[in-house]
Amino acid sequence: MYRSVPVIRIGRPDTGALDAAATEEPLEVRLHGKPFAVIMRTPGADRELAAGFLLSEGILRTPYDLGAVEHCRHPHHPEAHNIVDVYLLGDAARSLDHYLTERRNILTASSCGLCGRVAIDSLRVCAEPLQPRWTVSAQIAASLPDRLRARQIAFDETGGLHGAALFDRDGTCEGAAEDVGRHNAVDKVVGAMLLAERVPIADAALAVSGRASFEIVQKAWLAGIPLVCAVSAPSSLAIELAEEAGITLLGFVREGGFNIYSHPGRIQRM
Repeated sequence: MYRSVPVIRIGRPDTGALDAAATEEPLEVRLHGKPFAVIMRTPGADRELAAGFLLSEGILRTPYDLGAVEHCRHPHHPEAHNIVDVYLLGDAARSLDHYLTERRNILTASSCGLCGRVAIDSLRVCAEPLQPRWTVSAQIAASLPDRLRARQIAFDETGGLHGAALFDRDGTCEGAAEDVGRHNAVDKVVGAMLLAERVPIADAALAVSGRASFEIVQKAWLAGIPLVCAVSAPSSLAIELAEEAGITLLGFVREGGFNIYSHPGRIQRM
């Protein structure tokens, strides 16, 4: 997840001529052998990333839409290792030509999870609002970023990777991932649940490093996650979408406190 690179340090203690840099490489996602999208990501959990990405794109809706996710390999062409081929089933497979025609095959940057959409209207998804079926204590909610931070091993080395994790209402971690892209980290943890046939994820909270953006909330909505917790600020559009989606959105979750921006009923306040 990181590489050693030469560095010259000015005005700082000389701790050696090498530094650790977060790895960023392109991943080509194919549908039935045909190019669909290119994602800039940190290598690792590529199958999970592809599955979570396709869920957030509306290509997959349930685990039963997914036939296989295969990593391409070639002994003499290492670049082939950055290709994942996904095979669809059922209605998803029957809509393959539509998906390939609608999607512009352009680069998806690590900083943006919505690049390549044909029109602004396509950013919105059609899904039912999530229902308030459970609550979590304010103390547990406030602790989630610290619990996430404890799992950001590569961040300790590089300082350049985002993290995302799923937690149950008792604060137990259900899965975590790191990536140069915050949305990629979310896709990885959601994709792992999809591959385990545990989507929708109705009984977990999503914690993310950094801010809460529109695409993070939308990914949570499509995965059925009812609570999103961010270390930093949410955007105005993220707040509007969380309200529409029935998602409890927490921001500035740090030092034992947080702001609630939507659907406060899931937070137990003592």
